[in-house]
Amino acid sequence: MKVKVFVLNKHKKPLMPCSLYRAHLLLNRGRAVVDKRYPFTIRLKDRIGSEAQSARLKIDPGSKVTGIAVVADEVGNKPAKVLWLGELAHRGRQISEALTARRAFRRRRRGNLRYRAPRFDNRGGDRTGWIAPSLRHRVDSCMSWVNKLRRLLPVTGCAVERVRFDMQLLENPEISGVEYQQGTLAGYEVREYVLERDGRHCSYCGAVDVPLNLDHFISRARGGSNRPSNLVPACIACNEAKSAKPPEEFLAGRPDVLARIKAQLKQPLKDAAAVNATREVLWQALQDTGLPVEASSGGRTKFNRHALGIPKTHALDAACVGEIGALTGWDIPTLEIKATGRGTYCRTKSDSYGFPRGYCMRVKSVRGFKTGDMVRAEIAKGKHAGIHVGRVAVRASGSFRVGNVDGINAKHCKLIHRADGYGYGIKPAEPTLPPEGGGIRHGVLR
Repeated sequence: MKVKVFVLNKHKKPLMPCSLYRAHLLLNRGRAVVDKRYPFTIRLKDRIGSEAQSARLKIDPGSKVTGIAVVADEVGNKPAKVLWLGELAHRGRQISEALTARRAFRRRRRGNLRYRAPRFDNRGGDRTGWIAPSLRHRVDSCMSWVNKLRRLLPVTGCAVERVRFDMQLLENPEISGVEYQQGTLAGYEVREYVLERDGRHCSYCGAVDVPLNLDHFISRARGGSNRPSNLVPACIACNEAKSAKPPEEFLAGRPDVLARIKAQLKQPLKDAAAVNATREVLWQALQDTGLPVEASSGGRTKFNRHALGIPKTHALDAACVGEIGALTGWDIPTLEIKATGRGTYCRTKSDSYGFPRGYCMRVKSVRGFKTGDMVRAEIAKGKHAGIHVGRVAVRASGSFRVGNVDGINAKHCKLIHRADGYGYGIKPAEPTLPPEGGGIRHGVLR
């Protein structure tokens, strides 16, 4: 498995990553110690210098998942090389639900206990640059990993996909002039939006990894428009078979498919709105780091990915952001990072009306473990015999849940990584795709 191990010198200054085999030798010979498990990092005991090749940190922002990659810069005839891939899953919806529960508590205190005047009029101050907490979380979590990777790798620059959607034009292609006073004019890419919305597969037969056209659900000959709400991805065979037929006639024997497509076309634009609301805040935060920041478009990312024959994932999209002449080493596992938070200060669980329905433990640590720690449990016999590695959920009784396995005694658990607000997993490397149209040979553009 082509895994890269981060390396720090004696004074915790970042060096270039090494292979898993070399890290194993350094640890066995006593020249290094484990500094961090996620991402796996070793610290050399006898190395003081910190000279290293420069690398760029690349980000593909998303509403639910953000792709992050670190790519070593090109040196002479040596192509750029991917050093690390990660996919950061946000928890914006959980934050929104937590704020709703807190609002329910306030309402109950006003209505059922002593009178408490509302105080929302007192929340003045400067609101410049304010965004909703669920959106602020996306920016903060991205910047948290930017700063973390800068401490572990010799990052000398950043590249970010500065995605922009024209929300009004997506809904109304005829909009122009004074109508734009109700919104912000920005660039857009309808094809990419439709493909992302519908999961990049044929809406009629479900085929994947085939060339897709944009089909008018209601054909132009029957009055259909070019709006994204009337566009669906379709493979060439389905597109030709449907032609100008009404969708009810073409899908007469498949009412479930017809109902699914109609429901899919009515999906809201909340994901595009979330990216629009955070893109400028993230851009400014990256510039505040003092690193040179390169902005790129989604179309450029897609062109690089197709030309290099690289599969589509959030992390590999990030690796393809910006100017690329050649790219190697992308077929490595991806670290899956899920934002879980560090727990809650609230010790009471409430129902939808704000009334208490249960109580949490008054202490967060049980036998040296906290919820969110990554542990390894080795059980010799019994119902759960075997080795279990994962995130632990503690109970006062000492019977923990490790990963998806419940009822593991604390005495079998061994700590491997302290809780830091994230859950971790490893996604295997993506298989290599054949080149399209002969535009690449061995990961180098021709």
